[in-house]
Amino acid sequence: MASTQELACVYAALILQDDEVAITAEKIQAILTAAGVEVEPFWAGLFAKALEGVDVKELITNISSGVGAAPAAAAAPAAGAPAAAAAPAAEKKKEEVKEESDDDMGFGLFD
Repeated sequence: MASTQELACVYAALILQDDEVAITAEKIQAILTAAGVEVEPFWAGLFAKALEGVDVKELITNISSGVGAAPAAAAAPAAGAPAAAAAPAAEKKKEEVKEESDDDMGFGLFD
């Protein structure tokens, strides 16, 4: 249910942006009410606060230009290092489990 409410608030914010109207909780709620969509009261305020000071049009038009990708790319190796070290161990465990399961049945796929 919450994902539908979130989506409704996103659409309302996009409508306000398209009409070049300031995105506020009251205006999001007014659009949702006019559309006959019921959402929990906190969603409109949450979206308005999250979009405060954000140029939504700029955000949408530059989504694929890679403008925001540099910080994410820089953080990825740092975050990925422990995951990369854990990946071979996870694969080894998976192989061990697979071998054990073949042994448990008394035959293998290629026997």
